[in-house]
Amino acid sequence: MRWDNLPESENVEDRRGDDGGGRGGFGMPMGMGGGGGLGIGTIVVLGLIGWALGIDPRILIGGAEMVGGSSHREAPAQSSQRQTGSPDDQMGKFVSRVLGSTEVQWREVFSKSGKTYRAPVLVLYNEVTNQPCGGVAQASMGPFYCPADKKIYLDTSFFREIERRFKGCDVGSKSCQFAQAYVIAHEVGHHVQNLLGILPKVQEMQRGMSKVEANKLQVRVELQADCFAGVWAHFSDQKWNLIEPGDVEAAMRTAAAIGDDKLQMQARGRVVPDSFTHGSSAQRQRWFETGLKQGSVAACNTFQAQSL
Repeated sequence: MRWDNLPESENVEDRRGDDGGGRGGFGMPMGMGGGGGLGIGTIVVLGLIGWALGIDPRILIGGAEMVGGSSHREAPAQSSQRQTGSPDDQMGKFVSRVLGSTEVQWREVFSKSGKTYRAPVLVLYNEVTNQPCGGVAQASMGPFYCPADKKIYLDTSFFREIERRFKGCDVGSKSCQFAQAYVIAHEVGHHVQNLLGILPKVQEMQRGMSKVEANKLQVRVELQADCFAGVWAHFSDQKWNLIEPGDVEAAMRTAAAIGDDKLQMQARGRVVPDSFTHGSSAQRQRWFETGLKQGSVAACNTFQAQSL
């Protein structure tokens, strides 16, 4: 992945220097409420929520897919006003440049339809930090977008999980960077959905649905974000010659590795499609590839697609 020429974003809020205190990483105690479906304890939470790419289910799905319980760990006290900018370290610069490329893309897309794109802030943190979508963000939750403050929360230790746990790319390879960029672009896709009014509408619809039907709608939300990530890749490759050999394969491997079916099989040895919230491996690959090949937002209308 050629990212050195990507524009830097000034919308990175770097909290990595905050004192998280105590031990961190994966394995924080959490429980899934609601019964049935995904209510099978910490390992599935880590598998389907902590390691999946998407919106914190406590916000998007509301009562249909509510995370119950909480961690017994407190986040460090933080000022409500935080500075944003472009970090100086290698990982911070990478995140800033990927975010910057999404800003250019979506600004152009919105402008063509007479709209103004308001870029999200991306919060980098270590282990745990405060956030308004459920209290605290933890590394075990994986990356997510919080509609309440329009921020993306990312502990970059998740990138190591892509390599080592999910085998989404070869450890240490340059193609891993493209898989990491896909993660960021997916979360930005949720921000785009929020600006377009899709997320509020979905949340309202889910409140009147059964758990199964709410999950099905959530899958369409996540697959659209995957498709939007593909559109970003298409746009960025045309504008900055971004993609190198092996990059797309790494992103496809990552998309497959975090499909609900694969995560459920790893977690409990069986697959329950009615409890899917992000889509199967094949679906996630298909919709990322759709955005990548067609480069069109219109091609990402998962809500009208008869077959996912």
